[in-house]
Amino acid sequence: MKTTVSVHELKQLLTTGSVCLIDVLLPEDFADRHIPGAGSACVYEMVFLDRVAECVPDRDRAIVVYDESGTTLTARTAKEKLESAGYGNVAILEGGLQAWRAAGYPLEPAVSTDRSAVADDGVYIVDVVNSVVEWNGRNINNRHHGRIQISEGKVTLENGRPKSGHFVLDMKTITNLDLQDETWRNMLLRHLMSDDFFDVERFPFVTFELRGAAAIAACTPGTPNMEIAGVLTIKDSAHPICFPAIFAIQEDGSLKAQATFGFDRTLWNVCYGSGKLYERLGMHLVNDFVSVDLFLIARKPGIAAC
Repeated sequence: MKTTVSVHELKQLLTTGSVCLIDVLLPEDFADRHIPGAGSACVYEMVFLDRVAECVPDRDRAIVVYDESGTTLTARTAKEKLESAGYGNVAILEGGLQAWRAAGYPLEPAVSTDRSAVADDGVYIVDVVNSVVEWNGRNINNRHHGRIQISEGKVTLENGRPKSGHFVLDMKTITNLDLQDETWRNMLLRHLMSDDFFDVERFPFVTFELRGAAAIAACTPGTPNMEIAGVLTIKDSAHPICFPAIFAIQEDGSLKAQATFGFDRTLWNVCYGSGKLYERLGMHLVNDFVSVDLFLIARKPGIAAC
């Protein structure tokens, strides 16, 4: 058998019973719609080869694997794994499930369920318990990281994308996660809360005002799909900031967002240890750029967490 087969060739092979067909997508995708007669073995799972062995005990049997579009590494990876495991006659369906459907051939079940989540416009309230903001500070010799609690937040969607929002971080909740010695950890936290850094007694909150979001063209799943714009206020300084983020509506109607970005802390008057502002710092030198890892969950009012 060739390394690839067309949908018309596959149809003929299935009619004669001379091939085993394997859907290598997620089990839920298989349950939603698949080519009649196909078995299910998700290539993303560690038990992929076990599932194939259940469907095709004979490794000399001809196998055709297919994915959704035939344009990614999904089916190709399945073929490579099978060949490495000793299957000697494996082909890929050209164009995948989309080509089969475009040719007018039937699917099982005949009517599929659309599982894609659709954004519902309106105000979403941040789940402050399950949302996470993690900070990272560095110098040439070391790195410290920790978390800061979100005290409140909300975001408004319009036409399926963020239009505005307000987020507040409680700087008195700042923690450190890397120092195991309690004395050193407490010393670092006292320093971060002092006027050398965030002057928490005078400025207990950091705020971010979301002013809008632009869709990122040609994004793929797992890469940022929105460019977020807003104003970040730290201490007595407010400056605009933009950063890419992954934004997704979940099946339960909740909103999730994830972002990793950096900013120059000295622009917000957090100046301790900056080599562009002080001289001969020695071991007290601290990188100007701070990085933030952000994971947000937000829900419409009245919708409880699952």
